[in-house]
Amino acid sequence: MAQRIDRAASFGQNLYVDTRGAAGEPVPFTQAVINGLAQGGGLYVPEELPTLSLDEICALARLPYAQRAAAIYKAFNVDLPDEAIDELMGRAYGDNFDDEAICPITSLDESTHILELWHGPTSAFKDMALQCLPHFFSASAEKLREEGTLDHEFMILVATSGDTGKAALEGFKGVDGVSIGVLFPDGGVSDIQRKQMVTTTGDNVQVWAVRGNFDDCQTGVKHAFADEKFAEKLLDEYRIALSSANSINWGRLLPQVVYYISSYAELVAAGKIEAGCPIDVCVPTGNFGNILAAWYAKQVGVPIERLLCASNDNRVLTDFINTGTYDISDREFILTSSPSMDILVSSNLERQLFELTGRNGEAIRQWMADLADARCFRVDAETFRRVRENFSADSVDNATCLATIREVLDAHDYLLDPHTAVAYAAAQNLRGENPVLIASTAHWAKFGNNVYRAIHGIEPSGELPADVAALTGCELNKLIAEETDKHHIPAGLANLDTMQLRFTEVIDNDVEAIEDAAEAFLTR
Repeated sequence: MAQRIDRAASFGQNLYVDTRGAAGEPVPFTQAVINGLAQGGGLYVPEELPTLSLDEICALARLPYAQRAAAIYKAFNVDLPDEAIDELMGRAYGDNFDDEAICPITSLDESTHILELWHGPTSAFKDMALQCLPHFFSASAEKLREEGTLDHEFMILVATSGDTGKAALEGFKGVDGVSIGVLFPDGGVSDIQRKQMVTTTGDNVQVWAVRGNFDDCQTGVKHAFADEKFAEKLLDEYRIALSSANSINWGRLLPQVVYYISSYAELVAAGKIEAGCPIDVCVPTGNFGNILAAWYAKQVGVPIERLLCASNDNRVLTDFINTGTYDISDREFILTSSPSMDILVSSNLERQLFELTGRNGEAIRQWMADLADARCFRVDAETFRRVRENFSADSVDNATCLATIREVLDAHDYLLDPHTAVAYAAAQNLRGENPVLIASTAHWAKFGNNVYRAIHGIEPSGELPADVAALTGCELNKLIAEETDKHHIPAGLANLDTMQLRFTEVIDNDVEAIEDAAEAFLTR
Protein backbone atom coordinates (compact mmCIF):
# COMPACT_ATOMS: atom_id res chain seq x y z
CA MET A 1 0.00 0.00 0.00
CA ALA A 2 1.30 3.47 -0.89
CA GLN A 3 2.65 5.55 1.94
CA ARG A 4 0.18 8.26 2.91
CA ILE A 5 1.35 11.87 2.81
CA ASP A 6 0.03 13.37 6.03
CA ARG A 7 -1.02 16.97 5.51
CA ALA A 8 -0.87 17.72 9.24
CA ALA A 9 2.73 16.55 9.39
CA SER A 10 3.77 18.90 6.61
CA PHE A 11 3.12 22.25 8.31
CA GLY A 12 0.32 24.34 9.80
CA GLN A 13 -2.44 26.19 7.97
CA ASN A 14 -1.13 27.33 4.59
CA LEU A 15 -1.96 30.81 3.35
CA TYR A 16 -1.01 32.69 0.19
CA VAL A 17 0.96 35.92 -0.06
CA ASP A 18 1.36 38.12 -3.12
CA THR A 19 4.58 38.84 -4.97
CA ARG A 20 4.35 42.62 -4.69
CA GLY A 21 3.39 42.88 -1.02
CA ALA A 22 0.40 45.05 -1.87
CA ALA A 23 -2.57 42.77 -1.23
CA GLY A 24 -2.75 43.00 2.55
CA GLU A 25 -3.28 39.91 4.70
CA PRO A 26 -2.48 36.46 3.27
CA VAL A 27 -5.47 34.45 2.01
CA PRO A 28 -6.26 30.70 1.91
CA PHE A 29 -6.05 28.63 -1.26
CA THR A 30 -9.76 28.95 -2.00
CA GLN A 31 -9.64 32.75 -1.89
CA ALA A 32 -6.45 32.86 -3.97
CA VAL A 33 -8.09 30.72 -6.66
CA ILE A 34 -11.20 32.91 -6.73
CA ASN A 35 -9.20 36.15 -6.82
CA GLY A 36 -6.86 34.95 -9.55
CA LEU A 37 -4.73 38.09 -9.50
CA ALA A 38 -3.89 39.71 -6.17
CA GLN A 39 -4.88 43.26 -5.38
CA GLY A 40 -2.08 45.54 -6.55
CA GLY A 41 -1.25 43.33 -9.52
CA GLY A 42 0.88 40.71 -7.77
CA LEU A 43 0.64 36.93 -8.05
CA TYR A 44 -0.17 34.55 -5.21
CA VAL A 45 2.36 32.04 -3.89
CA PRO A 46 2.03 29.74 -0.86
CA GLU A 47 3.40 31.15 2.37
CA GLU A 48 5.13 27.81 2.96
CA LEU A 49 5.98 24.80 0.83
CA PRO A 50 5.65 21.21 2.02
CA THR A 51 8.65 18.91 2.11
CA LEU A 52 8.16 15.40 0.73
CA SER A 53 10.65 12.66 1.43
CA LEU A 54 12.05 10.57 -1.40
CA ASP A 55 10.07 7.58 -0.11
CA GLU A 56 6.83 9.59 -0.14
CA ILE A 57 7.49 10.78 -3.71
CA CYS A 58 8.34 7.31 -5.03
CA ALA A 59 5.34 5.73 -3.28
CA LEU A 60 3.02 7.89 -5.37
CA ALA A 61 3.66 5.58 -8.33
CA ARG A 62 1.47 2.93 -6.66
CA LEU A 63 -1.56 5.22 -6.90
CA PRO A 64 -3.71 6.15 -9.89
CA TYR A 65 -2.92 9.65 -11.13
CA ALA A 66 -6.00 11.28 -9.60
CA GLN A 67 -5.00 9.95 -6.17
CA ARG A 68 -1.43 11.18 -6.64
CA ALA A 69 -2.78 14.65 -7.38
CA ALA A 70 -5.07 14.53 -4.35
CA ALA A 71 -2.19 13.49 -2.08
CA ILE A 72 -0.07 16.41 -3.25
CA TYR A 73 -2.92 18.91 -2.83
CA LYS A 74 -3.38 17.67 0.71
CA ALA A 75 0.34 18.10 1.35
CA PHE A 76 -0.07 21.73 0.28
CA ASN A 77 -2.86 22.00 2.88
CA VAL A 78 -5.53 23.13 0.45
CA ASP A 79 -8.41 24.37 2.64
CA LEU A 80 -11.00 21.86 1.45
CA PRO A 81 -11.92 18.54 3.15
CA ASP A 82 -9.89 15.50 2.15
CA GLU A 83 -12.95 13.75 0.73
CA ALA A 84 -13.78 16.80 -1.41
CA ILE A 85 -10.25 16.88 -2.82
CA ASP A 86 -10.47 13.17 -3.62
CA GLU A 87 -13.79 13.64 -5.41
CA LEU A 88 -12.67 16.69 -7.39
CA MET A 89 -9.48 14.97 -8.54
CA GLY A 90 -11.45 11.92 -9.59
CA ARG A 91 -13.56 14.15 -11.82
CA ALA A 92 -10.55 16.04 -13.17
CA TYR A 93 -8.47 13.03 -14.21
CA GLY A 94 -10.63 10.22 -15.54
CA ASP A 95 -12.01 9.10 -18.89
CA ASN A 96 -11.74 12.66 -20.19
CA PHE A 97 -8.12 11.67 -20.89
CA ASP A 98 -7.34 9.14 -23.61
CA ASP A 99 -4.65 7.31 -21.60
CA GLU A 100 -5.28 5.91 -18.13
CA ALA A 101 -1.79 7.05 -17.11
CA ILE A 102 -3.06 10.63 -17.80
CA CYS A 103 0.45 11.85 -18.70
CA PRO A 104 2.47 8.81 -19.82
CA ILE A 105 6.23 8.93 -20.36
CA THR A 106 7.82 7.69 -23.59
CA SER A 107 11.56 7.01 -23.43
CA LEU A 108 13.43 7.68 -26.68
CA ASP A 109 16.63 6.21 -25.22
CA GLU A 110 18.03 5.40 -21.79
CA SER A 111 18.45 9.05 -20.79
CA THR A 112 15.85 10.98 -22.81
CA HIS A 113 12.27 10.76 -21.58
CA ILE A 114 9.26 12.51 -23.10
CA LEU A 115 6.51 13.51 -20.66
CA GLU A 116 3.35 13.48 -22.79
CA LEU A 117 1.10 16.15 -21.33
CA TRP A 118 -1.38 16.22 -24.21
CA HIS A 119 -3.74 13.31 -23.61
CA GLY A 120 -6.60 15.49 -22.39
CA PRO A 121 -9.66 16.68 -24.33
CA THR A 122 -7.93 19.53 -26.20
CA SER A 123 -4.64 17.69 -26.87
CA ALA A 124 -2.46 20.27 -25.11
CA PHE A 125 -0.64 20.37 -21.78
CA LYS A 126 -3.04 23.08 -20.56
CA ASP A 127 -5.63 20.32 -20.01
CA MET A 128 -3.55 19.01 -17.11
CA ALA A 129 -4.45 22.17 -15.18
CA LEU A 130 -7.67 23.25 -16.84
CA GLN A 131 -9.50 19.98 -16.32
CA CYS A 132 -8.67 20.49 -12.63
CA LEU A 133 -9.00 24.24 -11.96
CA PRO A 134 -12.73 24.61 -12.81
CA HIS A 135 -13.67 21.95 -10.25
CA PHE A 136 -11.61 23.65 -7.54
CA PHE A 137 -12.84 27.08 -8.60
CA SER A 138 -16.47 25.98 -8.16
CA ALA A 139 -15.74 24.26 -4.86
CA SER A 140 -13.88 27.36 -3.63
CA ALA A 141 -16.77 29.64 -4.61
CA GLU A 142 -19.27 27.35 -2.88
CA LYS A 143 -17.15 27.35 0.29
CA LEU A 144 -16.91 31.14 0.33
CA ARG A 145 -20.66 31.49 -0.26
CA GLU A 146 -21.36 29.18 2.67
CA GLU A 147 -19.06 31.33 4.80
CA GLY A 148 -20.97 34.44 3.73
CA THR A 149 -17.99 36.14 2.08
CA LEU A 150 -19.16 35.76 -1.52
CA ASP A 151 -22.43 36.94 -3.08
CA HIS A 152 -21.71 37.24 -6.81
CA GLU A 153 -20.88 35.19 -9.89
CA PHE A 154 -17.80 35.28 -12.10
CA MET A 155 -16.57 36.03 -15.57
CA ILE A 156 -13.30 34.37 -16.50
CA LEU A 157 -11.27 36.42 -19.00
CA VAL A 158 -8.43 34.55 -20.70
CA ALA A 159 -5.77 35.74 -23.12
CA THR A 160 -4.30 32.83 -25.07
CA SER A 161 -1.40 32.20 -27.42
CA GLY A 162 -3.26 29.16 -28.68
CA ASP A 163 -3.68 26.30 -26.21
CA THR A 164 -4.87 27.86 -22.96
CA GLY A 165 -8.00 29.26 -24.61
CA LYS A 166 -9.53 26.00 -25.76
CA ALA A 167 -8.49 24.18 -22.59
CA ALA A 168 -10.14 26.89 -20.46
CA LEU A 169 -13.28 26.88 -22.60
CA GLU A 170 -13.53 23.11 -22.34
CA GLY A 171 -12.93 23.18 -18.59
CA PHE A 172 -15.38 25.96 -17.70
CA LYS A 173 -18.20 25.40 -20.19
CA GLY A 174 -21.39 24.56 -18.37
CA VAL A 175 -19.98 25.47 -14.94
CA ASP A 176 -22.70 27.10 -12.83
CA GLY A 177 -22.09 30.69 -11.82
CA VAL A 178 -19.26 31.21 -14.29
CA SER A 179 -19.07 32.68 -17.79
CA ILE A 180 -15.83 32.60 -19.78
CA GLY A 181 -14.47 34.83 -22.53
CA VAL A 182 -11.30 33.99 -24.47
CA LEU A 183 -9.17 36.36 -26.55
CA PHE A 184 -6.62 35.13 -29.10
CA PRO A 185 -4.36 37.04 -31.55
CA ASP A 186 -6.01 37.23 -34.96
CA GLY A 187 -3.78 35.29 -37.35
CA GLY A 188 -1.43 34.31 -34.51
CA VAL A 189 -2.63 30.76 -33.82
CA SER A 190 -2.75 27.64 -35.96
CA ASP A 191 -5.84 26.81 -38.01
CA ILE A 192 -6.55 23.85 -35.74
CA GLN A 193 -6.19 25.97 -32.60
CA ARG A 194 -8.51 28.64 -34.01
CA LYS A 195 -11.15 26.10 -35.00
CA GLN A 196 -10.93 24.42 -31.61
CA MET A 197 -11.81 27.71 -29.94
CA VAL A 198 -14.43 29.13 -32.30
CA THR A 199 -16.40 25.86 -32.45
CA THR A 200 -16.71 25.52 -28.67
CA THR A 201 -20.21 24.58 -27.53
CA GLY A 202 -21.92 25.86 -24.40
CA ASP A 203 -24.10 28.80 -23.40
CA ASN A 204 -21.60 30.42 -21.02
CA VAL A 205 -18.68 30.79 -23.47
CA GLN A 206 -17.48 33.52 -25.83
CA VAL A 207 -14.42 33.86 -28.07
CA TRP A 208 -12.90 36.95 -29.68
CA ALA A 209 -10.04 37.34 -32.15
CA VAL A 210 -7.94 40.38 -31.29
CA ARG A 211 -6.03 42.63 -33.67
CA GLY A 212 -2.39 42.30 -32.59
CA ASN A 213 -0.19 39.66 -31.02
CA PHE A 214 -0.48 37.65 -27.81
CA ASP A 215 1.25 40.27 -25.69
CA ASP A 216 -1.37 42.79 -26.87
CA CYS A 217 -4.12 40.37 -25.76
CA GLN A 218 -2.46 39.67 -22.43
CA THR A 219 -1.77 43.34 -21.70
CA GLY A 220 -5.35 44.32 -22.55
CA VAL A 221 -6.74 41.67 -20.22
CA LYS A 222 -4.38 42.72 -17.41
CA HIS A 223 -5.53 46.33 -17.82
CA ALA A 224 -9.17 45.20 -17.64
CA PHE A 225 -8.41 43.39 -14.38
CA ALA A 226 -6.72 46.50 -13.02
CA ASP A 227 -9.61 48.84 -13.95
CA GLU A 228 -11.39 49.50 -10.66
CA LYS A 229 -14.24 51.44 -12.27
CA PHE A 230 -14.97 48.53 -14.61
CA ALA A 231 -14.89 46.12 -11.65
CA GLU A 232 -17.36 48.31 -9.75
CA LYS A 233 -19.66 48.48 -12.77
CA LEU A 234 -19.68 44.71 -13.23
CA LEU A 235 -20.49 44.16 -9.57
CA ASP A 236 -23.12 46.89 -9.31
CA GLU A 237 -24.96 46.15 -12.55
CA TYR A 238 -24.43 42.42 -13.08
CA ARG A 239 -23.23 40.98 -9.74
CA ILE A 240 -20.20 39.68 -11.65
CA ALA A 241 -16.50 39.78 -10.75
CA LEU A 242 -13.61 39.09 -13.10
CA SER A 243 -11.25 36.20 -12.45
CA SER A 244 -8.53 34.45 -14.39
CA ALA A 245 -7.75 30.99 -15.72
CA ASN A 246 -4.34 31.96 -17.07
CA SER A 247 -1.29 30.67 -15.25
CA ILE A 248 -1.26 33.84 -13.16
CA ASN A 249 -3.86 31.90 -11.11
CA TRP A 250 -2.17 29.62 -8.57
CA GLY A 251 -4.96 27.13 -9.22
CA ARG A 252 -3.47 26.69 -12.69
CA LEU A 253 0.08 26.26 -11.45
CA LEU A 254 -0.36 23.69 -8.68
CA PRO A 255 -1.65 20.93 -11.04
CA GLN A 256 1.53 21.44 -13.04
CA VAL A 257 3.66 20.97 -9.93
CA VAL A 258 1.79 17.68 -9.47
CA TYR A 259 2.83 16.18 -12.79
CA TYR A 260 6.54 16.81 -12.23
CA ILE A 261 6.39 15.14 -8.81
CA SER A 262 4.36 12.29 -10.30
CA SER A 263 6.74 11.88 -13.24
CA TYR A 264 9.77 11.32 -11.04
CA ALA A 265 7.87 8.58 -9.19
CA GLU A 266 6.90 7.05 -12.53
CA LEU A 267 10.48 7.02 -13.83
CA VAL A 268 11.67 5.25 -10.69
CA ALA A 269 8.83 2.72 -10.76
CA ALA A 270 9.53 1.92 -14.41
CA GLY A 271 13.20 1.29 -13.67
CA LYS A 272 14.32 4.20 -15.86
CA ILE A 273 16.20 5.84 -12.98
CA GLU A 274 17.21 4.84 -9.46
CA ALA A 275 15.49 6.53 -6.52
CA GLY A 276 17.48 9.63 -5.62
CA CYS A 277 19.09 9.90 -9.05
CA PRO A 278 19.06 13.56 -10.17
CA ILE A 279 17.35 14.47 -13.40
CA ASP A 280 17.23 17.61 -15.51
CA VAL A 281 13.92 18.91 -16.84
CA CYS A 282 13.63 20.73 -20.16
CA VAL A 283 10.53 22.82 -20.84
CA PRO A 284 9.51 24.80 -23.93
CA THR A 285 8.19 27.95 -22.37
CA GLY A 286 6.96 31.42 -23.20
CA ASN A 287 5.00 32.49 -20.12
CA PHE A 288 7.33 30.65 -17.69
CA GLY A 289 4.54 28.84 -15.81
CA ASN A 290 5.37 25.29 -16.87
CA ILE A 291 9.06 25.53 -16.00
CA LEU A 292 8.25 27.39 -12.76
CA ALA A 293 6.11 24.40 -11.75
CA ALA A 294 9.17 22.18 -12.16
CA TRP A 295 11.14 24.56 -9.90
CA TYR A 296 8.45 24.26 -7.22
CA ALA A 297 8.56 20.46 -7.56
CA LYS A 298 12.30 20.69 -6.91
CA GLN A 299 11.71 22.74 -3.76
CA VAL A 300 9.19 20.17 -2.51
CA GLY A 301 11.79 17.42 -2.77
CA VAL A 302 12.03 16.03 -6.31
CA PRO A 303 15.73 15.44 -7.21
CA ILE A 304 15.75 17.89 -10.13
CA GLU A 305 19.21 19.35 -10.69
CA ARG A 306 18.97 21.71 -13.67
CA LEU A 307 15.99 23.38 -15.27
CA LEU A 308 16.55 23.78 -19.00
CA CYS A 309 14.57 26.68 -20.46
CA ALA A 310 13.86 26.28 -24.17
CA SER A 311 12.91 29.37 -26.17
CA ASN A 312 12.07 29.84 -29.83
CA ASP A 313 13.11 32.92 -31.84
CA ASN A 314 11.30 35.05 -29.25
CA ARG A 315 14.25 34.42 -26.96
CA VAL A 316 13.59 36.97 -24.22
CA LEU A 317 13.73 34.31 -21.47
CA THR A 318 16.94 32.79 -22.80
CA ASP A 319 18.55 36.22 -22.91
CA PHE A 320 17.34 37.02 -19.40
CA ILE A 321 18.66 33.77 -17.91
CA ASN A 322 22.00 34.29 -19.64
CA THR A 323 22.41 38.02 -18.84
CA GLY A 324 20.14 39.03 -15.95
CA THR A 325 18.50 41.72 -18.10
CA TYR A 326 14.91 41.44 -19.28
CA ASP A 327 14.65 43.80 -22.23
CA ILE A 328 11.76 44.05 -24.67
CA SER A 329 12.19 47.75 -25.34
CA ASP A 330 13.34 47.23 -28.91
CA ARG A 331 12.63 43.54 -29.42
CA GLU A 332 10.76 42.36 -32.47
CA PHE A 333 7.83 40.02 -31.91
CA ILE A 334 8.42 37.06 -34.24
CA LEU A 335 5.75 34.66 -35.50
CA THR A 336 7.34 31.20 -35.34
CA SER A 337 6.66 27.56 -36.06
CA SER A 338 5.87 27.13 -32.33
CA PRO A 339 3.18 29.82 -31.91
CA SER A 340 2.12 29.00 -28.35
CA MET A 341 5.55 30.22 -27.23
CA ASP A 342 5.38 33.49 -29.15
CA ILE A 343 5.39 35.61 -26.01
CA LEU A 344 7.58 38.50 -24.89
CA VAL A 345 6.00 39.34 -21.51
CA SER A 346 6.45 36.23 -19.36
CA SER A 347 4.02 36.73 -16.48
CA ASN A 348 5.17 33.87 -14.26
CA LEU A 349 8.76 35.07 -14.17
CA GLU A 350 7.50 37.44 -11.47
CA ARG A 351 6.81 34.49 -9.16
CA GLN A 352 10.24 33.02 -9.83
CA LEU A 353 12.03 36.27 -9.09
CA PHE A 354 10.01 36.72 -5.91
CA GLU A 355 11.26 33.34 -4.73
CA LEU A 356 14.87 33.91 -5.79
CA THR A 357 15.08 37.30 -4.06
CA GLY A 358 14.08 35.76 -0.75
CA ARG A 359 10.52 37.02 -1.33
CA ASN A 360 11.40 40.68 -1.69
CA GLY A 361 8.14 42.33 -2.71
CA GLU A 362 9.74 45.76 -2.96
CA ALA A 363 12.24 44.54 -5.57
CA ILE A 364 9.46 42.89 -7.55
CA ARG A 365 7.35 46.06 -7.51
CA GLN A 366 10.26 48.08 -8.84
CA TRP A 367 11.21 45.61 -11.57
CA MET A 368 7.61 45.25 -12.74
CA ALA A 369 7.25 49.05 -12.78
CA ASP A 370 10.44 49.31 -14.84
CA LEU A 371 9.09 46.69 -17.24
CA ALA A 372 5.81 48.58 -17.62
CA ASP A 373 7.47 51.99 -18.03
CA ALA A 374 10.76 51.30 -19.81
CA ARG A 375 10.04 47.78 -21.12
CA CYS A 376 13.24 46.66 -19.42
CA PHE A 377 14.64 45.71 -16.02
CA ARG A 378 17.86 44.23 -14.65
CA VAL A 379 18.06 42.10 -11.53
CA ASP A 380 20.74 42.52 -8.89
CA ALA A 381 23.89 40.39 -8.87
CA GLU A 382 22.75 38.03 -6.09
CA THR A 383 19.41 37.30 -7.75
CA PHE A 384 21.17 36.69 -11.06
CA ARG A 385 23.54 34.26 -9.34
CA ARG A 386 20.54 32.31 -8.04
CA VAL A 387 18.96 32.29 -11.49
CA ARG A 388 22.14 30.77 -12.89
CA GLU A 389 22.28 28.20 -10.08
CA ASN A 390 18.92 26.80 -11.14
CA PHE A 391 18.52 27.45 -14.87
CA SER A 392 20.26 26.98 -18.18
CA ALA A 393 18.69 28.36 -21.33
CA ASP A 394 18.94 28.16 -25.09
CA SER A 395 16.85 29.27 -28.04
CA VAL A 396 16.03 27.29 -31.16
CA ASP A 397 15.26 28.95 -34.46
CA ASN A 398 12.49 27.93 -36.84
CA ALA A 399 14.73 25.98 -39.20
CA THR A 400 16.28 23.96 -36.36
CA CYS A 401 12.84 23.32 -34.88
CA LEU A 402 11.56 21.76 -38.11
CA ALA A 403 14.79 19.85 -38.73
CA THR A 404 14.49 18.39 -35.23
CA ILE A 405 11.01 17.03 -35.95
CA ARG A 406 12.40 15.15 -38.95
CA GLU A 407 15.51 14.04 -37.05
CA VAL A 408 13.53 12.52 -34.18
CA LEU A 409 11.06 10.85 -36.54
CA ASP A 410 13.90 9.25 -38.48
CA ALA A 411 15.91 8.24 -35.40
CA HIS A 412 13.15 7.17 -33.02
CA ASP A 413 9.96 6.82 -35.11
CA TYR A 414 8.40 9.44 -32.83
CA LEU A 415 6.57 12.51 -34.12
CA LEU A 416 7.06 15.72 -32.12
CA ASP A 417 5.00 18.87 -32.31
CA PRO A 418 7.04 22.06 -32.95
CA HIS A 419 7.05 23.18 -29.29
CA THR A 420 8.37 19.85 -28.06
CA ALA A 421 10.91 19.92 -30.90
CA VAL A 422 12.21 23.24 -29.54
CA ALA A 423 12.63 21.59 -26.14
CA TYR A 424 14.30 18.49 -27.60
CA ALA A 425 16.83 20.56 -29.54
CA ALA A 426 17.55 22.79 -26.54
CA ALA A 427 17.97 19.74 -24.32
CA GLN A 428 20.56 18.29 -26.69
CA ASN A 429 22.49 21.56 -26.52
CA LEU A 430 22.25 22.05 -22.75
CA ARG A 431 22.22 18.60 -21.20
CA GLY A 432 24.96 17.22 -19.02
CA GLU A 433 25.26 13.72 -17.59
CA ASN A 434 21.81 13.54 -15.99
CA PRO A 435 18.79 11.90 -17.59
CA VAL A 436 16.51 14.54 -19.11
CA LEU A 437 12.75 14.72 -18.83
CA ILE A 438 11.34 16.76 -21.72
CA ALA A 439 7.91 18.30 -21.33
CA SER A 440 5.90 17.52 -24.46
CA THR A 441 3.22 20.18 -24.59
CA ALA A 442 0.96 19.33 -27.53
CA HIS A 443 -0.06 16.59 -29.94
CA TRP A 444 1.59 17.05 -33.32
CA ALA A 445 -1.78 17.32 -35.09
CA LYS A 446 -2.41 20.76 -33.58
CA PHE A 447 0.32 22.12 -35.86
CA GLY A 448 0.02 20.03 -39.00
CA ASN A 449 1.19 22.71 -41.43
CA ASN A 450 4.59 23.01 -39.77
CA VAL A 451 4.88 19.28 -39.15
CA TYR A 452 4.28 18.75 -42.89
CA ARG A 453 7.02 21.29 -43.66
CA ALA A 454 9.34 19.43 -41.30
CA ILE A 455 8.91 15.96 -42.74
CA HIS A 456 9.14 17.25 -46.34
CA GLY A 457 12.14 19.53 -45.82
CA ILE A 458 10.25 22.75 -46.63
CA GLU A 459 11.76 25.84 -45.03
CA PRO A 460 9.69 27.49 -42.26
CA SER A 461 8.49 30.36 -44.44
CA GLY A 462 8.14 28.19 -47.52
CA GLU A 463 4.84 27.78 -49.31
CA LEU A 464 3.14 24.41 -49.08
CA PRO A 465 2.41 22.68 -52.38
CA ALA A 466 -0.83 24.07 -53.82
CA ASP A 467 -2.76 20.83 -53.36
CA VAL A 468 -1.59 20.58 -49.75
CA ALA A 469 -2.26 24.26 -49.01
CA ALA A 470 -5.84 23.74 -50.19
CA LEU A 471 -6.48 21.14 -47.48
CA THR A 472 -8.18 21.96 -44.23
CA GLY A 473 -6.21 21.40 -41.05
CA CYS A 474 -8.03 18.12 -40.47
CA GLU A 475 -7.39 16.90 -44.01
CA LEU A 476 -3.72 17.82 -43.73
CA ASN A 477 -3.41 15.87 -40.49
CA LYS A 478 -4.94 12.83 -42.14
CA LEU A 479 -2.35 13.09 -44.92
CA ILE A 480 0.51 13.35 -42.42
CA ALA A 481 -0.83 10.36 -40.49
CA GLU A 482 -0.83 8.27 -43.67
CA GLU A 483 2.69 9.35 -44.62
CA THR A 484 4.21 8.74 -41.18
CA ASP A 485 2.06 5.79 -40.08
CA LYS A 486 1.00 7.84 -37.01
CA HIS A 487 -2.70 7.21 -37.29
CA HIS A 488 -3.89 8.20 -33.84
CA ILE A 489 -5.39 11.66 -34.17
CA PRO A 490 -7.53 12.60 -31.16
CA ALA A 491 -11.23 12.88 -31.97
CA GLY A 492 -11.31 16.49 -30.80
CA LEU A 493 -8.86 17.37 -33.57
CA ALA A 494 -10.03 14.96 -36.25
CA ASN A 495 -13.66 16.13 -36.26
CA LEU A 496 -13.23 19.91 -36.34
CA ASP A 497 -14.29 20.28 -39.97
CA THR A 498 -17.77 19.06 -39.06
CA MET A 499 -18.21 21.56 -36.22
CA GLN A 500 -20.14 24.83 -36.51
CA LEU A 501 -18.03 28.01 -36.43
CA ARG A 502 -19.80 29.97 -33.68
CA PHE A 503 -17.52 32.95 -33.02
CA THR A 504 -16.22 35.29 -35.73
CA GLU A 505 -15.91 38.70 -34.04
CA VAL A 506 -12.58 40.54 -34.27
CA ILE A 507 -11.92 43.36 -31.77
CA ASP A 508 -9.18 45.90 -31.08
CA ASN A 509 -6.55 45.13 -28.46
CA ASP A 510 -7.09 48.18 -26.23
CA VAL A 511 -8.71 47.85 -22.81
CA GLU A 512 -11.83 49.77 -23.83
CA ALA A 513 -12.58 47.37 -26.68
CA ILE A 514 -12.03 44.36 -24.44
CA GLU A 515 -14.26 45.76 -21.70
CA ASP A 516 -16.99 46.65 -24.20
CA ALA A 517 -16.88 43.14 -25.66
CA ALA A 518 -17.03 41.57 -22.21
CA GLU A 519 -20.03 43.68 -21.21
CA ALA A 520 -21.81 42.91 -24.49
CA PHE A 521 -21.30 39.21 -23.78
CA LEU A 522 -22.90 39.58 -20.34
CA THR A 523 -25.94 41.36 -21.81
CA ARG A 524 -26.43 39.07 -24.81
